[in-house]
Amino acid sequence: MSWEEELINLYEKNSSQAGIIRYKLFVKNGKEEKIPYVLIPPFHTTVTAQIQVTVSADGEFQGAEKVANEDKLTIIPVTEKSASRTAGKAPHPLCDNLKYLAGDYTKFVKDEKGNAGEYHDMYMEELEKWHLSELTHEKADAVYRYLKKETLLQDLIDEKVLVLDEDGYLDETVKIENVSQAAAFVRFIVRSSKGMDLESDECWKDRSLQERYIQYCQYSQKHKELDYLTGTMQPASYLHSKKIRNEGDGAKLISSNDETNYIFRGRFVSKEQAFAIGNETSQKMHNALKWIIRKQGRSFETLTMVTWESGMKSMPFWDVDTETISSVAMPDPAEEPTGEFSQLFQDDEENRWMEEPKQQMTDQNPYTARQLYSALEGYRRQVDNTSRMILLAFDAATTGRLALAEFKDLATARYLENIKRWHENCGWIHRKYKDGRQIEYFGVPGVRDIADILYGTESRGKLTISDKNGKKLYAELARRLLPSIWDGRNIPYDLVVTAVNKASMPQSYKERYNWERVLALACSFVKKNRYERDKKEEWNVALNNECDIRDYLYGRLLAVADRVEYRTFDMERDSGRVTNAKRYMSTFAQRPFETWKIIEENLQPYFNKLLAAERRYYENLIDSICEKFDVEEFRKNTRLDGLYLLGLHSQSYDLKYNKKTTNNGGKENE
Repeated sequence: MSWEEELINLYEKNSSQAGIIRYKLFVKNGKEEKIPYVLIPPFHTTVTAQIQVTVSADGEFQGAEKVANEDKLTIIPVTEKSASRTAGKAPHPLCDNLKYLAGDYTKFVKDEKGNAGEYHDMYMEELEKWHLSELTHEKADAVYRYLKKETLLQDLIDEKVLVLDEDGYLDETVKIENVSQAAAFVRFIVRSSKGMDLESDECWKDRSLQERYIQYCQYSQKHKELDYLTGTMQPASYLHSKKIRNEGDGAKLISSNDETNYIFRGRFVSKEQAFAIGNETSQKMHNALKWIIRKQGRSFETLTMVTWESGMKSMPFWDVDTETISSVAMPDPAEEPTGEFSQLFQDDEENRWMEEPKQQMTDQNPYTARQLYSALEGYRRQVDNTSRMILLAFDAATTGRLALAEFKDLATARYLENIKRWHENCGWIHRKYKDGRQIEYFGVPGVRDIADILYGTESRGKLTISDKNGKKLYAELARRLLPSIWDGRNIPYDLVVTAVNKASMPQSYKERYNWERVLALACSFVKKNRYERDKKEEWNVALNNECDIRDYLYGRLLAVADRVEYRTFDMERDSGRVTNAKRYMSTFAQRPFETWKIIEENLQPYFNKLLAAERRYYENLIDSICEKFDVEEFRKNTRLDGLYLLGLHSQSYDLKYNKKTTNNGGKENE
């Protein structure tokens, strides 16, 4: 199906949710916030209300108050013109700004243009049509009777909702939720004649009111044309919805109202022949898109992406890190992982890096891979062979135009398999902060974290992209990694090179934690790139003692040199000190043979500071690594490729966490 048909289908499948305001939890600056979202019924939209007025079923004023910030989302009826109004005057049929609703507006607001009264007259004319029709509703009748009295502003002033200045006009310096008093949006509560029922009394939640207005609109629209999307005859719409990505979004996805600049002339006689979308079709399509974006969309600056499963089953997000997916479900002991995941749980000599002491390692680390496998299997069991994943991405080049940047449609089983491959093929040991503490996990960071690591600068001890223009890199990286994650394509090689180059410059980072994140990401990218490039070549975090590749061995030597010097540090006096291995790392990556001689010579004073048994251990380790070199390969002074970082990280991890027995029978001191 086309993306338009997918959205229409999405609306039809979830039509029972229309008009029901729901909330999702969002954590910002450590605080939880409730973000509202709703599947908007046809002929309606959502606005942010600042004031709510309560009237009786007979239209008598009963009270008014300011709307609480957490309850400001309001569903209102709209006409085709009012739904897309920008500079126009078209009124909404029931709830609107004060200048439309208040018949006494000019008594308390200076009418500098002399046309303020027109807005109220247009509004009352529109509401009266609904009020006098056979498809009216008691709430519409009550609002009409109240506003006919033209006392709204006076009532709000009496209730101290609005404030006057010394001249008796609305004080322009006073705002309600950053909106001037004169421009405040008003919604209504109508106390039913059948008795008080808070939810049904609130006009924006009353499904009977919404359904009655939908019927009124359908009855009022007589002229029908061919809907180019569904092939049915419907009243056509040429004024399409905005507020697609968020409530303040003025960009439109479809625009076809230009009759002066030869958009269709020369091919068609009229715009109707060129392009026509049914009014209800357009509304269902746009409302489904708004709903799914607010429910589970992902924003990368101007780029907005959203994915969903055709049956609306919960699925893992493609752009999050491995630990986030893994934490959804605990591993099922009956399920045995396959492929590289199975190697992570072997209790053999080669994989003893997983036996890190508990005080050095979080309890989540050994289980991350198994958890990921278990979580993905759980997702897979929810769906059948007909299930599909849909992805839409939108970007705005200007404030008024929204473009479809990406549309993907993939079998859900294939999607889950590609997610698994991405996290497997990039699998390495990474760190992050969660719930105020640092944890380790096996896998790959999320897209936003990757952007921060690749392009961010240190700010308050963290890597982040702070420049306003620089944040566009989030969107650019999301687009570039999307095919690798979603479709299983090769990772862009320039991203691998960037990660390797950044990891080769540890002195560029003040915080060791930040450089270690860069190093781990570089290892993930190099690992995936070599798997794709070199006939499924596989690399693990576990140290490969049998590997005799020059780049890997040189990386191991650098790790040992770094460890030897680090073992002599005084933790208080030398906390900010950088080892010679890291100081020479960038040069070492470019001229390894020449630079290694310098590093090795500088190691001698540090060897002399170690206990004899520990010194012999490290000397023997360096000798055993050197023995694996081909002599001619060792003497080459050409640039190392990214594989040296895998050797560096694996050897460092092995030295740091494995329990090494020295020649005197003791344990290496941390």
